[in-house]
Amino acid sequence: MERLMQYVWQHRLWPMAEMRTVDGRVVQVIDPGKLNNDAGPDFFNAKVSIDGHLWAGNVEIHVKASDWRRHKHDTDTAYDSVILHVVDKDDAIVRRSNGEIIPQMRMPCAPDLNVRYSDLVGRADRDLPCASSIKAINPIYISDWLSALAYERLYEKSDRLMLWLDKFAGDWEQTCYVAVARGLGFGINGDPFQRLAMSLPLRFIGKHSDSLTSIEALLFGQSGLLDEARNDEYAARLRKEYDFLAHKFGLKKPECLGWKMARMRPANFPHRRIAILASMLHNGFRMTKRIVDVSDIDEAVALFGTPLSGYWETRYSFGPAGKRIMSALSRSSASVMVINVVVPLMYSYGIKHGNDAICDKAITLLQSLPAERNSIIDLFEQADIKVRDAFHSQAIVQLRRNYCEKRKCMYCRIGHRMLASYACRRD
Repeated sequence: MERLMQYVWQHRLWPMAEMRTVDGRVVQVIDPGKLNNDAGPDFFNAKVSIDGHLWAGNVEIHVKASDWRRHKHDTDTAYDSVILHVVDKDDAIVRRSNGEIIPQMRMPCAPDLNVRYSDLVGRADRDLPCASSIKAINPIYISDWLSALAYERLYEKSDRLMLWLDKFAGDWEQTCYVAVARGLGFGINGDPFQRLAMSLPLRFIGKHSDSLTSIEALLFGQSGLLDEARNDEYAARLRKEYDFLAHKFGLKKPECLGWKMARMRPANFPHRRIAILASMLHNGFRMTKRIVDVSDIDEAVALFGTPLSGYWETRYSFGPAGKRIMSALSRSSASVMVINVVVPLMYSYGIKHGNDAICDKAITLLQSLPAERNSIIDLFEQADIKVRDAFHSQAIVQLRRNYCEKRKCMYCRIGHRMLASYACRRD
């Protein structure tokens, strides 16, 4: 409740009616001040007129006026600069440390705002409680918000790549290798794939890049998946090769990577994705330049068209061979890799080198790809939001993951409009 009250105060979401202190003095808010997220009063440097007298100082907000004493603000000199105490329930008089009474005002907003807010955030991680409001919002407003969200998501991915680049002392190829590995986890196994790549430097793989068996031995050995394949001849061969290479490079196997395979289609098993990564590393990994030089979607998708050969042509995991030869990655899966690997890396490369043309090309690629298809996109399309391409589907995913599921409705432009309309009602 207090957080909601701070939000109302910060954004001036109250009816345009005369406001008064609890003892009847007229209040005009000239400047609500700056929200303080650290210790001290809630808002710094506010300007408030009380009965025609201008006051400059800080504002404190509580649900109950008695919280002032409960939080010991009455003995804390840091709160002596408070010029107005804003509350929902004025159940006590509040004073500064020297005994002076502080002007107090009840929060001027619709009485059902808290109920509306609780209903909104209470269901935000399960369905879309704002669906009816979305339909009533001007499409231009929605489009502007989605564009901001798409860039926000791209910035987050770019920031992660920049952190890796710093960690690897500016080595773009090592950074790209970790990015590709994480991408092959396709969300559910992204973290285990990232940890696997982090545990196995690209320079070690490069020393045996001419041997696909050695690369698979290193990757599968570090992954821990060889430990589960005790009755497979090829796995035994990889295990023997891994033991030799692990000793040679002084490798330490990561502790439980936490591979997820429950309720997963066999084609998405980590075994097969590791085999795809090994195939991409075979004969040298020089992916960064190829990504930066991509000119269209077909070229970007082709980056992940490396075929599987030998043992993995007919298997999803260690065990008996299947009856047919299976492709490595479908075009739709390769498109996801373009979204999660090619576009962020190209954009990051453009930023690092001050090349706006490369950044623009990354955005164009994203806008040229078809929208992703998943339950999140379906949910928002049911609310009449048109998801035309991957640029917009990434925005929707960002909205759902970083706002809806985290119940940050106050920071969503759609949620803001809803709360503003409730807060400013007079009835």
